[in-house]
Amino acid sequence: MAGVPDAIHAPDHWPADVDRPDDLPLVERWAVRLVVRDLAGSVLVFRAQEVTIPELGQWWELPGGGIEPGEGYREAAARELDEETGLVVEPAAVGPARWRRYTSYRHRGTRRLQHELIATTGLDAVEPPVDVSGQLPHEREDYLSWRWMPVAEITAGAERFYPGRLPHLLPRLLAGEDIDEPFELWS
Repeated sequence: MAGVPDAIHAPDHWPADVDRPDDLPLVERWAVRLVVRDLAGSVLVFRAQEVTIPELGQWWELPGGGIEPGEGYREAAARELDEETGLVVEPAAVGPARWRRYTSYRHRGTRRLQHELIATTGLDAVEPPVDVSGQLPHEREDYLSWRWMPVAEITAGAERFYPGRLPHLLPRLLAGEDIDEPFELWS
């Protein structure tokens, strides 16, 4: 998906069929999430929270983040993975962005409208160690822990995940399907 636009900050892209909360200033951006699988097939997830909104509780989240101006989603995915986990993959090792979605959530005094691309990559080790020393200060506050979670545990849906439909859509993504997910109002 070369040519992903730079992040834009105009609120006119809100889905027409969803009431837009006007609770916080809106920041619209493009982002990438990465399904990282180890050699045994487990998926890397972070135990996350939003410290400024404790009532949201905790959930498991895929690594990823914003796509910087001039950066393709593969480059952004590789950079974010390195920053958040210390795991290094070449951008060419990031698969196609087969899962596309829009989501909105509250984040540190703003309402994010996020255009997300979700891709996959694999590693050649079983449960390689994660180094969180490259995380941004807010990530260090929001990411409580990490783990390699078996796909069957994710799809059982006993836990809360971001993206919220990860337990349902992960098998389709891993099977190579293209997914255009409806809008998710996360928080």
